[in-house]
Order: sequence, then C-alpha cells, then structure tokens
Amino acid sequence: MNTSKSKLRAIIICGIFAAITAVLAQVEIPLPLIPISGQTLAVGLAATIIGSKYSAIAMVCYVLLGAVGLPVFAGFTGGVQILVGPTGGYIFGFIVAAFVTGYILEKTKFNMKMAMVANIVGMIITLIFGTIQLKILLDLTWNQAIISGIYPFIVVGLIKAYLASWIGITVRKRLIQADLIDPRFSNKVAS
Repeated sequence: MNTSKSKLRAIIICGIFAAITAVLAQVEIPLPLIPISGQTLAVGLAATIIGSKYSAIAMVCYVLLGAVGLPVFAGFTGGVQILVGPTGGYIFGFIVAAFVTGYILEKTKFNMKMAMVANIVGMIITLIFGTIQLKILLDLTWNQAIISGIYPFIVVGLIKAYLASWIGITVRKRLIQADLIDPRFSNKVAS
C-alpha cells in the first residue's frame, strides 16, 4: 500500500474510533458522582483492534472534539467544563489507557489472554486518572475518592475489559483478513 493511502486509511480509522467512542459514551448507567458509560469499552476496543499509536490518536481526537463543545461525552455533553470537572480525569485517562493497552498487546500477542490483561491494565489507568481528579476537585480524602471513583466501576470494568478483548480480537482478525486494516498497526499480527 502506498504511503498516502496508508496515511489516509490511518486517519479514517482514527476518526472511526473517535466516533465509536462518542456513540458508546451515550450508553450510560447513572450513579451519584460518576456515571458508568460505554466510553471505556470503546477505548479497549480501539486499543485491541488498532494498537497503541492509532488508538491513542483516536482518543486525542475524541477529547478534542469534546473540548471544542461537540456533545461527544456521556449524556451528550461537551466543552472544556467537562474536562476540568469531576469526570475529566477519566476522559484524559482514556488517552493513556489506549496507548498502554495497545502497547502491551504489541509487545506480547494479540490474543484473548493478553487482550484481557492489557484491557484490565487500561481500566486501572483510567480509574487512577479519574480518581486523582475527583479527589482534587471535590477535596475528598483518598479513601473517599477511591470509594467514589474506583469501587463502583470494578465489576463493570472487568466485564467491559472482557468484552473489549473478545470483540476486539475477533474484529481485528476479521479486519486484517479483509485487508481493511494493516497488520502493521502493531508489531504482532493477530493470532
């Protein structure tokens, strides 16, 4: 594939995953401080399917779309006020989580076992970023921040990590077979 086609394909794929994240953000279970949404599932899917670099770029695009006011965040919200509010840490955490999740898979193997490990690490990263911002903004103790910012999301996070792994590995294999994504999106081809 020539370089300009490859770059265009990468841009389109990053845009698609930013859009998928925006759509899944609207799947929401309301909780008192922080709602449970499908955003983290989208982060895991992106990292599992397209690897570290492009999934992180997709999440940067997602954050920028929300920052300029497009209603891509949970509950059809957008704007800088969301990023500097109680849920902003989780959103910023998506970028790092996507990169690290994809990186783990690139350095090991794109299979179900490693995808599950990588997606759990990504979930933990997102929860840490979110909890730190929650603690600072709401002036909570660490104990209060962990109780509000981590505990309610562990079980659902593990379910989403499993779904992102299973769906991600399956879709990745199919997309590579159909020559719709380049296996060079990572260091290891799906196995």
